[in-house]
Amino acid sequence: MSTSALQPEVDDDLHDDDAQFGTEAETMPPIPDDIDLDDPSLYLNRELTWLAFNRRVLHEADDPRTPLLERVKFLAIVSNNLDEFFMKRIGGLKQQIAAGVHTPSLDGRTPLQQLKECQAAARVFQAQQQCIYDVLMEELAGQDIRITHHDELPTDARERLREHFRANIFPMLTPLAMDPAHPFPFISNLALNLLVTLRFPGGLEVYMARVKVPVSKDVSKRLIPVDGSHTYVTLEDLIVNNLDMLFPGMEIVSCALFRVTRNAIVEPDAEAANDLLEMIETELRERHFAPIVRLEVQPGMEPTHRGMLAAELGLNEDEDVFEVEGMMALRDLFELAGIDKPELHDKPHRPVDHPLLANDRRNIFHIVRENGPILLQHPYQPFSTTVERFLRTAAEDPKVLAIKMTLYRTSAGAILDSLIEAARNGKQVAVLVELKARFDEAANIGWARRLEAEGIHVNYGVMGLKTHSKLIFIVRRDYAQLRRYYHIGTGNYHAGTAKLYTDLGMLGCDEDIGQDLTELFNYLTGYSPPPSYRKILAAPYNLKRGIVDKINREIEQHKRNGDGLIQMKMNALEDADITRALYKASRAGVQVDLIIRDTCRFRPGLPGISEKARVVSIVGRFLEHGRIIYFRNGGEEEYYIGSADMMGRNLDSRVEVHAPVENPELRQELRLILDVQFADTRSAWDMDADGNYTQRTPEDDSTKGAQETLIGVAEKRLAAAAKHKEKKVRSKLLSHFQWRLRDRNLT
Repeated sequence: MSTSALQPEVDDDLHDDDAQFGTEAETMPPIPDDIDLDDPSLYLNRELTWLAFNRRVLHEADDPRTPLLERVKFLAIVSNNLDEFFMKRIGGLKQQIAAGVHTPSLDGRTPLQQLKECQAAARVFQAQQQCIYDVLMEELAGQDIRITHHDELPTDARERLREHFRANIFPMLTPLAMDPAHPFPFISNLALNLLVTLRFPGGLEVYMARVKVPVSKDVSKRLIPVDGSHTYVTLEDLIVNNLDMLFPGMEIVSCALFRVTRNAIVEPDAEAANDLLEMIETELRERHFAPIVRLEVQPGMEPTHRGMLAAELGLNEDEDVFEVEGMMALRDLFELAGIDKPELHDKPHRPVDHPLLANDRRNIFHIVRENGPILLQHPYQPFSTTVERFLRTAAEDPKVLAIKMTLYRTSAGAILDSLIEAARNGKQVAVLVELKARFDEAANIGWARRLEAEGIHVNYGVMGLKTHSKLIFIVRRDYAQLRRYYHIGTGNYHAGTAKLYTDLGMLGCDEDIGQDLTELFNYLTGYSPPPSYRKILAAPYNLKRGIVDKINREIEQHKRNGDGLIQMKMNALEDADITRALYKASRAGVQVDLIIRDTCRFRPGLPGISEKARVVSIVGRFLEHGRIIYFRNGGEEEYYIGSADMMGRNLDSRVEVHAPVENPELRQELRLILDVQFADTRSAWDMDADGNYTQRTPEDDSTKGAQETLIGVAEKRLAAAAKHKEKKVRSKLLSHFQWRLRDRNLT
């Protein structure tokens, strides 16, 4: 499929942004005051804009500028994302419909309307996936990488595979008959299954059985190598061609692959559970048996068999059954994407140490105390030599008295080891483990029990609220006083995702922020929240109100100074109040610039409403995950970083923290990130007023995207730090990208 087939046909002109640099904006006609900002037509749909984001990710799989195996990786990513979309979003819509909910969403669609539009969009998306899969298979064949059919292999290869099947696969297969004496079997979520019909030789009666394809790390990968080469057959193909072992003496009439997706939204009765841990364990058990929301089948499946499956699974055959051409469950292409052929991958990325930490082996608390706050940028800087070093030092430092931390998602390794070491060293350690982190519940239960076994105080947060904040809080005795140190981040304390997601963190010891975090942790482990905070913005109490107030303040500043500017970088903008406030600001003439990764309700370019506002989405080799909020504030600039997206659930139903970045040098670093991303001509997409996106086209195919540029920035800063010229380099880079932005906006 061509690249253009995945792009919406929209105007590629960039919106003017002279106001960003304080130049005089063109005179605009008066904006009417009677525009209804509650009009549903002003708001894009959450689910459909999330699917649109995945079309941008899918474009990376189609883009010939992306290395071949990275394109395969992107195809696997979007397949995995689509599975989660059905599990969470389609599952949630079906629940609303079953409950008789007819209330329209902010964009005016009822749950039933959203479901039908999402299912239709998903079918188009699936067809695009398949076209790109076919193209990639042809290009992979040119590199001697193939997924072939079993019956196309030479006889000796088939014999070796049959022996592999006999020894390693056959013992794990359990055919389950389906007849009046054998009820329809339980079908696991996202598992591949074979529906086999067979009969006795010479007989007329047809029997039916289900065989689960045992794809797992304990049994077999999905792709089976042939003779140790980069030629593969799928596990289901191997099973189909050896069914005679499973059904000896029987005639195989037909065999068809199918797969089901179950609803992941299960809400157990909180009052019926004795404690939160029990409630989450109940939810995990119930999710295993949750209602099915999608059935995927191979084309050509016998219509009566397809109808039987739909009926047994409680599905509407016309709406809930999806035919999949080619390979089903493309997320298993991660196995192919991992092939060790460097020339077919991105150039390896090796994070470089933070300039202040690279050559300074002193106690990290001394560095923070003497140099001021430190801004961390992952994955451009290593997680191990920054966050893990901070926590490891806290565990070992005899002057550290207490460690408090929130864990939303984590992994085995240095983080948990440091917490355990700290407890064994006699420090007071309290950890809030969020048990309701979607799809990580089982892992978090395991971490919680391991920490409790080491004598660590484990808390599960506030009932009714997820704790999504990313916080480490350290109490240390410095000389004759106690000093509070902290890490406030945008990403999870997970060493694996820190290599794949772009995130920010700040190490510091500001007294006011330290006092705020003291009170926040007391609330998380105790009861009542403080009436206000000194500097931080914390959901669900003052974060939304604080942001709306600052947007309104920017409007008033713009009326006086004429240079209002709001810039926000986040994963999603869904909250009605924030979106409405941004419309209000844009109508008043404030320049509104948004970098939104996926879901976005805000429509830029609406005449008289968001005429000069712009929405940009960055898609690259790393998943954009950092969050920055900026207000020009009449020259008294404000920057915040934190854990919350502008979504109703984050602002109203979660514990989130955004902290101010007040240090001038750290602000320069954040300004550089924003400027680099707004100036990107390789991996940036511009949204139009209808919610369609157009990828920017660079003049030169060798142009680097924002992420590759920031890799280079990190390397230059580290090299300059060795020569004590880091400030000079940062200033030059900042000026360079501001001029690039000016040039773009004047063309």
